[in-house]
Amino acid sequence: MSLESFIEAQIKKAMAEGEFDDLPGKGKPIDLKAYFDTPEHLRMAYSILKKADFVPEEVQLLKEIEALKAQLDSCSDEEQRSRINKSITEKRLNFNLLMENHRRAK
Repeated sequence: MSLESFIEAQIKKAMAEGEFDDLPGKGKPIDLKAYFDTPEHLRMAYSILKKADFVPEEVQLLKEIEALKAQLDSCSDEEQRSRINKSITEKRLNFNLLMENHRRAK
């Protein structure tokens, strides 16, 4: 039995046993645009980081800033709004420092 026929038999067996029934994205087209937009020499590293749910610190800061802005929009307490504004300012400063460090490292 060749390797290809063995692999095909294993796939058919798994399909018959329903092992592929609950996979995420089942029945939906695969969007590979981001994959092919990524430079070829970075694709593997980015794929590994994405599968590990790794987010760079600057991206995490931007997400936190957006979440704080949403909190600010729904907040009516002035004291709380002041604390949220202070947090936004601190996170923006941290983001700007990170970006400046990236620029200087080039």
